[in-house]
Amino acid sequence: MTLPEDFDPPIGEAEALQPGLRRIVAPNPSPMTWRGTNTYLLGTRGLAVIDPGPDDPAHLAAILRALGPGQHISHILVTHAHLDHSPLSRALSRETGAPVLAYGDAQAGRSAVMQMLADQGLAGGGEGVDAAFAPDQVIADGQDINGDGWSLRVLWTPGHFGNHLAFLWGDVAFCGDLVMGWATSLVSPPDGDLTDFMASCDRLRAAAPRVLHSGHGAAMTDPMARIDWLLAHRRTREAAILDALAKGPSDIRSLTRMIYTDTPPELLPAAERNVFAHLVDLLQKSQVRPHGLLSASTIFERL
Repeated sequence: MTLPEDFDPPIGEAEALQPGLRRIVAPNPSPMTWRGTNTYLLGTRGLAVIDPGPDDPAHLAAILRALGPGQHISHILVTHAHLDHSPLSRALSRETGAPVLAYGDAQAGRSAVMQMLADQGLAGGGEGVDAAFAPDQVIADGQDINGDGWSLRVLWTPGHFGNHLAFLWGDVAFCGDLVMGWATSLVSPPDGDLTDFMASCDRLRAAAPRVLHSGHGAAMTDPMARIDWLLAHRRTREAAILDALAKGPSDIRSLTRMIYTDTPPELLPAAERNVFAHLVDLLQKSQVRPHGLLSASTIFERL
């Protein structure tokens, strides 16, 4: 298994992962994207591009440069509408004529409670939503996308984002930001929903993939172990939040600093959004109660 620190691919170069599959890493490294966004090229003649990535001319050029003689892009597939995954779909579609396929626009797939929070004016924590994103073709859970010598099964996996999709290629899964090998996924209301996230992880696990290719980081060759760890990690965070609230009511910021004691300061805002997601999930399970309307400054108490 590749350790996170060992994943250091050449940026902008198409690397073969197995016959018919290549990966190009975009030049957008950050604390939230690791080395950069993984763009996948599937096929040998008519290609599918999975997660074209950020709106970056250098990355667009790298994708087009990867096309060999007799190759063309026939499909552009987007796992979800974050700025590091979807914006380049527009320029790539203009260059190639290939349609953009996704579950829906940036608001599609929100759960009822998250839509309620959005209607009340709750905004995300600055994760970078591609608000202008709209696919040419809306694709549905369970749908088969057939290309030139390849076929993908669509799996709707909300949680990290409402319109999040995974794609199954035989025993290989392209899982976007639902499961990553280098870090846990951000779940930030109202675009992220922890209740949905846990259910989506269970659903991906039930598909029993042999390998996971995520939006960031190296391939995961022991998917079951990684998903099990991720679910256990979330349950540990939930227990820590409940333990902290047993000492008395608290707000999200204070809870985060009590629980995420080893987290670098630059990642604490993202940690606060994860705590918020847990609290909304616990509210739906009638284990906590907010003092007033839900917001980033709401005080919660344990029931």
